[in-house]
Amino acid sequence: MTSTTEPTEPLSVEQLSATTLLRFATAGSVDDGKSTLVGRLLHDSKSILTDQLEAVERVSAGRGQDTPDLALLTDGLRAEREQGITIDVAYRYFATARRRFILADTPGHVQYTRNMVTGASTADLAVVLVDARNGVIEQTRRHAAVAALLRVPHVVLAVNKMDLVGYEERVFAAIAEEFTAYASELGVPEITAIPISALAGDNVVEPSATMDWYGGPTVLEHLETVPVSHDLAHCHARLPVQYVIRPQTAEHPDYRGYAGQIAAGTFRVGDEVTVLPSGRTSKVAGIDLLGTPVDVAWTPQSVTLLLADDIDISRGDLLVPSKDAPPVTQDVEATVCHVADAPLTVGHRVLLKHGTRTVKAIVRDIPSRLTLDDLSLHPHPGRLVANDIGRVKIRTAEPLPLDAYADSRRTGAFILIDPADGTTLTAGMVGESFAAPQPVGEDADEDGWDF
Repeated sequence: MTSTTEPTEPLSVEQLSATTLLRFATAGSVDDGKSTLVGRLLHDSKSILTDQLEAVERVSAGRGQDTPDLALLTDGLRAEREQGITIDVAYRYFATARRRFILADTPGHVQYTRNMVTGASTADLAVVLVDARNGVIEQTRRHAAVAALLRVPHVVLAVNKMDLVGYEERVFAAIAEEFTAYASELGVPEITAIPISALAGDNVVEPSATMDWYGGPTVLEHLETVPVSHDLAHCHARLPVQYVIRPQTAEHPDYRGYAGQIAAGTFRVGDEVTVLPSGRTSKVAGIDLLGTPVDVAWTPQSVTLLLADDIDISRGDLLVPSKDAPPVTQDVEATVCHVADAPLTVGHRVLLKHGTRTVKAIVRDIPSRLTLDDLSLHPHPGRLVANDIGRVKIRTAEPLPLDAYADSRRTGAFILIDPADGTTLTAGMVGESFAAPQPVGEDADEDGWDF
């Protein structure tokens, strides 16, 4: 298979390993052009293959289109292509000489906002598209709120379809001003506005010849140069235990290791660690990485820790530095985005999954629901329906070690699950957010779930 453009030298393994990785997600309302932007980005950066382009050309020709519909490069489901919308989160991997990328193209329809939570939960940057003809609408505000809720460090406002408004600077400036004011109020730390035409390719990879009034970067240039400043290796060290390894063989009669993927931080041989929620302490006696002993390991490596003491540890426990342990609690206050069709109500019995641990829990109160139009709080709504963002207070059956989401996006997050059928109900972020919690009562539950 060959490139769709003039031959270029492929990046070597050494070049790829030397580049940084940027995870980013695209979001926007229906027909704002997200999939076309992604297709243009892949096409113009020479990141698609001849057979892929030929397949898109065949489908486009079958629809009577004279030029390839680049949106088809990401709309992979048959239902998506038939309806002309994005339903699932489409992940794409590509690289330039300056950086590697993992891209999540998320749905725009309000019905699928829950999928944006999935795509943006690990993103370093979010690209929010706006149709220049429509400006900032409710779904734009919802996507900005989700990006702020998920603590996405960088947000790009891509004002698309500038060709349909005559490339007018005043149209772009008005939209950029309105969105920036709204997102800043939500607490988004960095906002970059770029006027584009994904269909024509203006300011996507190449600078636009028709918008000489704009002197900023193209979308790709910004993606290649935006700083990825966070470093999980220097965060609070956390290892959720996934499996206890005890071979009990003649070769390893006393081997007892605790395996898992390091969620954040760095572990070293000799570190004093605490097991949560039990609170027992020990020291790291050894670290096995891919079957080889090492002195140090860091996120996101999957390792096995050996401790100096024989401690009762099982799946779901959390290993942390003794001097840097998170609080352990049964009372969880969090901001959530409800993703299920069935509502979340006060008194709802759920399962709470945090890391590798799953415990019974009950929703004790829903202090507030966020109104996206003016960022006001509707107090004590009693329920959250699909795509609602609000504050909740949860009581768990067992204590959990919880970081604030602002400190750790990995160990400060959780999901609520329906215990009846395993459906994911809600995505939660521990601690404060742009929606301040209200006081919560402590009424006892009458049906045996009063923890």
